[in-house]
Formats: sequence, structure tokens, C-alpha cells
Amino acid sequence: MTKIAILGGGAWGTGLSIVLSRSRHTHDISLWVREPAVAEAIATTRENKTYLPGVEVPARVTASSDLGIVLDHAQIVVGVVPSAHTREVFTRALPHISPDAIIVSATKGLEPATHLRISQVIAQACSQKFVPELAVLSGPSFALEAARGEPTAVVIASPIAHATQEGVHRTSSRTGEYIQEQFSGPTFRLYTNDDVLGVELAGAMKNVMAIAAGACQGLGLGANSLAALITRGLAEMTRLAVKVGAKQETLSGLAGLGDLVLTCTGALSRNRHVGFELGKGRTLNDILAGMSSVAEGVGTASALLALAQEHRIDLPITEQVNAILNAWKSPSEAIRDIMERRLKPE
Repeated sequence: MTKIAILGGGAWGTGLSIVLSRSRHTHDISLWVREPAVAEAIATTRENKTYLPGVEVPARVTASSDLGIVLDHAQIVVGVVPSAHTREVFTRALPHISPDAIIVSATKGLEPATHLRISQVIAQACSQKFVPELAVLSGPSFALEAARGEPTAVVIASPIAHATQEGVHRTSSRTGEYIQEQFSGPTFRLYTNDDVLGVELAGAMKNVMAIAAGACQGLGLGANSLAALITRGLAEMTRLAVKVGAKQETLSGLAGLGDLVLTCTGALSRNRHVGFELGKGRTLNDILAGMSSVAEGVGTASALLALAQEHRIDLPITEQVNAILNAWKSPSEAIRDIMERRLKPE
């Protein structure tokens, strides 16, 4: 029996624990939850009422706030920690992670302080002890729907081993196939991909586009505006990703277009919710104060702009979202500035 340790007891971490309990293989699943009270509540009520209410957590899933207990003998470690806390959690977890474990990153975002992708952050944190074997899980996957057993298709990305300036990690050509086999179940389908860069950037960028989409809908705009936003948003995502070395086809797949459509249109999207409330006139601080889960796009917009400036890429939608989030620009003014940009070919 393979032991899977999931670090992060929010909606998606809890949802994954439920989904993986139904996979075609029998697993020992252990969920690390930062708050002891939440871990205790899951253990006693079999429900994460704080982050994923209304869905039963199977008995085979154990929950704890003790990293040592959760990671003991784990062969697969799944990171589902918010991007801003990933480095700190993996640094704390490092003494308990086996060097032979495969680490799967399921966080969609960039580290705000360094603008690094999350796989790079994990690689740096683990490099103090060993070179980790890494893969990335992403795609259109609302936690609640996946946990309920609704059919969900995602991507598992793993490259051939390579080294970068930011960190080193190792994989074999079969890492992605192994995770695909271990995680797949009757309602959870994984597709392999070797473009980790494209998959991670797509997962980060689509959150920013979802804030823009929510703002349009919060202003009362209709389908014309949303269709234009999604289409031009995908073009913007593809432009940056390809410039930094990703594959264009990745942005047309589940991690790109699939996740973009989901998060821009689905009522369960936290990032869309932030944008919607901004469009209604609420302040960002007020919106975030009322949310129990993290909206990754809020911290990602400025990081993406820094990356775009480094590569001299124009990201007009991301620029306007960043101005709404960080410079108190009104959503209506941002849309006006987008529409009045210099005319150009598609």
C-alpha cells in the first residue's frame, strides 16, 4: 500500500484526499492541516466544515497538524499549500520527507517575494537535504465538484531531469506515468505532460484572468465582454509562456484553456469571486477579510508583471488587474483603458 501525504488542509487539499481515496489503487492517505482544531474536527466529524463543508472525508483519510506523523513513511508527498507559505512549510517538513519520495506540487501560483514557480520553490527548500523528484498537478478542478465525484480531468507534468539557476530537481520519464496510474480513478482522469513550465505558468496566469472576468460580471457586463476577456486572456497567457520557454500547445490544453474557462465562468472560483465583488464596488481588504481560502491571483498579478517586464512582453489585462488590486483603480476605468488601447491585428 502506497502512503500519500497531502500538505495543506484547505479546500483542494481536502478534496484531493477524498478523490485519491477512490483511486484504482488502495492508498494510506494522510492529510496535514495547519490548524489543530480543523484537524481534530475532520477526525471526529469526518468533514472539513471550515474549507470544504458538506462532503464526507472517508475513514481511510487521517488528518493531523503534526508534520512528522503525516509524512512518516510517505512515498508520495502532495503540496497544496498557498504559494506564499510553500517555502516555509516545506522547510519545516524537510526533516520528515524521505529522499526517495516523489513530490507533487498542486499549488497554482507564483511565490510573491521571488516570482518563482512553486516547483522551483520546493526544489530550493529540499536542496538543503536532497534533490527531489518532482511533478506538477494542474487543470480545471474545483475541489467541491471533484470531491463529490463529478468527472474531472487534469494534467500531471514531469520533465526529464534538468538543473536551473533557481533550483535542481530530478525525474525519470516514468514519474508522470507513475502518478497518473496511482491517482487515476473512476471520476478522476490524469493526462501526462512534459511541459512543467507551461503547466505551472498557465495555472498562475488563469487566476489573474479570473479576477478580470469577475470584475466584468460584477459591473453587469454580459457574454460579449466575457468571451472577449477569455479569448484575449488566453492570448496573453500564451504570449508570456511561450516567450519564457513553454510549449504553445500546453496553453490550449487542460492546464491552460480548460482551467481558464472554468475559473472565469464557475461560481466556485475564489478569484472570480474577488473580481466580482471588486466590480460591485467593495474594497479588496473587505473582500479578503470575508474569505477563509486564498485567492492566488491577488498575489500573482504583480509577480507576472515583473516576469513580463524582464522578458519585454506586454500583458495589458494583467497590468489592469494589478492596477485594480494594488493601485486602487476602478474596474470600469480599467476596462475603458483596455478598450481604448491602440488598434492592432489579432
